[in-house]
Amino acid sequence: MRQVKTAECNGPAEAFDVARVREDFPILGESVHGKPLVYLDNAATAQKPRSVIERVAGYYETENSNIHRGVHRLSELATRAYEDARGAVRRFLNAAQDREIVFVRGATEAINLVARCYGGVNLEAGDEVVISAMEHHSNIVPWQLICQEKGAVLRVIPVDDRGDVVMEAYHRLLGPRTRIVALPHVSNALGTVNPIKEMIADAHRAGIPVLIDGAQGAPHAAVDVQDLDCDFYAFSSHKLYGPTGVGVLYGKAGLLEAMPPYQGGGDMILTVSFEATEYNALPYKFEAGTPNIAGVIGLGAAVEYLTGLGIEAVAAHEDRVLAYAVERLTCVPGLRLIGTPARRASLVSFIFGDVHAHDIGTILDQEGIAVRTGHHCAMPVMDRFGVPATVRASFACYNTEAEVDVLAEGLERVRRLFDGV
Repeated sequence: MRQVKTAECNGPAEAFDVARVREDFPILGESVHGKPLVYLDNAATAQKPRSVIERVAGYYETENSNIHRGVHRLSELATRAYEDARGAVRRFLNAAQDREIVFVRGATEAINLVARCYGGVNLEAGDEVVISAMEHHSNIVPWQLICQEKGAVLRVIPVDDRGDVVMEAYHRLLGPRTRIVALPHVSNALGTVNPIKEMIADAHRAGIPVLIDGAQGAPHAAVDVQDLDCDFYAFSSHKLYGPTGVGVLYGKAGLLEAMPPYQGGGDMILTVSFEATEYNALPYKFEAGTPNIAGVIGLGAAVEYLTGLGIEAVAAHEDRVLAYAVERLTCVPGLRLIGTPARRASLVSFIFGDVHAHDIGTILDQEGIAVRTGHHCAMPVMDRFGVPATVRASFACYNTEAEVDVLAEGLERVRRLFDGV
């Protein structure tokens, strides 16, 4: 049986022991089609460390209860664990206050919330929303919907041949009718790391608030929302080693206070009568109904796990693996990287000769290698680069250069099966 080797990393983050980290993730010991699992689909969802799995199980085993309104012991324990997770996320993002952290179902719902609750109040006919040409569909469709409803216009920052936003065009798009800018921290299809601090400052000079889609950013880089000065920041738990079905919207308190609720129901109210309803304080105004309590608690455990590893050490390790992957794959005859941005994080996208991405992914799966194939919910990116789909290999704290070698060997099998690639 093929062995997937691991080794301690050397260099600036020499304390980062990837072999030890891999031991924290039970699924990495699994085999697929008789081969050791090589999991390179982290941009879609990351695997979960044992501490997160055990924390979720522990909630159901010893604390299971609804939160906030119960006076009995289990409810008190569950409420404390839920709010402790909020505090962990606040520290992780360096938000000023716990009440600026809203729990949602994922980055998608966070963006929909802002589009509906901020855009719904602040957009009028002829107003403009600025996004980029590298967006995930989750940062396109919600703005299209609210623009269509309000008669507003969606403006798109172009992307150059490398996969970087064209900053001159961005500056031109910031106009007197621009009401909000919504940008990805990191492109899920290209790996481009956008200069978001600069872009936020540019927008703020024109008095325009900025939402950052951090789904691909928060797991791979330290995020300080106060230093960035972003108005909103969204990310998903499941890409950050936590459970699915949970996410975070950070919003500046003043903006959240001024926004109407996203949904109505229990826990988002103070008083209800048939004549009128008084809404709850932040963040509960935006957390209607029974939340995903176990998921939020699991997210708290994931944040603590990643913080314990050290986000800077994780980022340095991932950068080394990524740099090795770019070098290794560039040397594969017939392979073309899609996107060569000035700054890249966590992933590579490529095409390989005339072989369809889905065929490549299927063959790699037979070798135990999990990659993502398709348009990655970024169809405008595919159109921009003139390809129907790409193969995406994305990296996390537990991936190694040896796994990149396995990927390259798997691509050699693709070549043999499709002679002439």
